Amino acid sequence: MPRRHRPARRRTVKPAAAAHPFRALRVRNFRLFAGGQVVSVAGTWMSVVAQDWLVLEMTGDSATELGTVTALQFTPVLLFTLHGGRLADRYDKRTLLTLANLVSGLLALLLAVLVLGDLARLTHIYLFALGLGLVNSVEVPTRMAFVGELVGPELLPNASALSAAYFNVARVAGPAAAGLVIAALGSGWVLLVNAVSYAATVLTLRCIRPGELHRDERRTGPARVTDGLRHVRDRPGLTVPLALVAGVGLFGLNFQLTLPLLAKTVYRADAASFGLLTTVFAAGSLAAAFLTTARTSRPSARLVTCSALVFAVLEAAVGRAPGYPAAVVLLFLTGGASVYFAQAANHRVQLGCDPRFRGRVLALYTLILQGTTPLGALLVGRVGAEWGARACFLAGGLASLATALAVLALPSGRSGPEPAEHGNRAGRALPGTGRPAEDAGP
Repeated sequence: MPRRHRPARRRTVKPAAAAHPFRALRVRNFRLFAGGQVVSVAGTWMSVVAQDWLVLEMTGDSATELGTVTALQFTPVLLFTLHGGRLADRYDKRTLLTLANLVSGLLALLLAVLVLGDLARLTHIYLFALGLGLVNSVEVPTRMAFVGELVGPELLPNASALSAAYFNVARVAGPAAAGLVIAALGSGWVLLVNAVSYAATVLTLRCIRPGELHRDERRTGPARVTDGLRHVRDRPGLTVPLALVAGVGLFGLNFQLTLPLLAKTVYRADAASFGLLTTVFAAGSLAAAFLTTARTSRPSARLVTCSALVFAVLEAAVGRAPGYPAAVVLLFLTGGASVYFAQAANHRVQLGCDPRFRGRVLALYTLILQGTTPLGALLVGRVGAEWGARACFLAGGLASLATALAVLALPSGRSGPEPAEHGNRAGRALPGTGRPAEDAGP
C-alpha cells in the first residue's frame, strides 16, 4: 500500500495570477518536473529521428517496415495501458515514474551500444520499439495523472498546457539537433544522448517533495479497471470526446510515419532537411500549446469538435501542397491544429472526471489516442506503399474530417456548456479538494 502523506496546503489563486500563462511554474514540484521532462523529451525526439532514419536506411525507404516499427512501439499501449492506469491509481506515481524512466534509459543505452558497434539489425530496432512501448503503457497515464498531483485542480489546465508546451519545445530542439548530429557523427551518438537524457527525469523526480503533492487519500477498495470504464460510460461528457479522439487518432495522427515518408520520398530531403520538416511541425505544435495556457476552465464540446475539423482540413491540404515551401507552412499549421485539438480533448476529459479515477480515465484516453496507432500505422503504411506519402496525408485528413462531421451531427458533439447536472459541475472542482462537485456527496 502507498504511504499516506499530509495533504498539501491549498492556496487560492488570485485573478491576476490566474491570467499568467506560466502560473503553474510557480509551484516548485511542477517546476522541477517540467525541467527534467524538457531534457528527457528532447532526447526522446532525437531518438525518434535517429530510429526512423536507421529503419529507412536499412530497408531502402520501406514504408511498410517503418509502419511495422511504429506498430510495435504502440501495440503494448493498446494491450496494457488500462492496467497501467490501474497501477497509477493504486500506487505511488512518483515511484512508478522513476522505475519507468530507469528501464527506458537502459533500453536506449543497449540500442545505442549496438548501433555504435555496428551490430544493430532491424530485429534489434523491433525489440527496442516493443520494449519502449511496454514501459510507456505504464509511464504515459501515470505521468498525465501525476500533473494533477503536482499542482492541484485550480492550476491543472495551465499545467497541462505547459506540459504540452515543454513537450513541443523538446520536439522543436530534438529533431533539429538530431539531424545535425546524424549528419556529423551518425545515429548511434543520437541514441546515446537519449539514453543519458533519462537521468534528468529520474533526478528531478527524486527531488520532488511528497508532502507538497495534492493527493486524494480516499480509498474505496482496490483500483479496478472496470470501475474506471463504468465511470466513463456514465458520463456522456467523457464518452463523446473520447470517441472523437479515437477516430482522429486512428487515421490522422500518424506523423511519426508520414513525416519521414514525405521528407524522403516526395522532397528527397537529407537528414538535416528531414529534421527541419519535423521541427517546423513541432514549432506549430508549440505555438498552439502556448495558446492553450490561457485556458482556465473545461472546454465545450463544440470547441473540441471544431478544432478536430480544422485539423482535418489542414492535414488533407498537406497532401496537396504544390511544393516544399507550401508544405512547410501547412505543416506548421497542422502541427498547431493537432495539439490544440488534443489539448481541448484532454482538458475536457481530465476536468470532467473524479480524481480518484483519473489514472484509469487517462489510461483510457491514452489507449484511444496512442493504442489506435498500431492499426493506423499499418493502414497508412499500406496507403503510402501503394499511392505514396501524399496519399497518407489526404487519407488521414479526409477520414478525420468524416469523424468530426459525424460527431458534430450529434447533439452532444455540438453543444456548448453541458447542463448543470453534468458538465458545469463536473468541470468545476470543489475548493481545496479537487473533487468534482457532482461526486461530492453531502
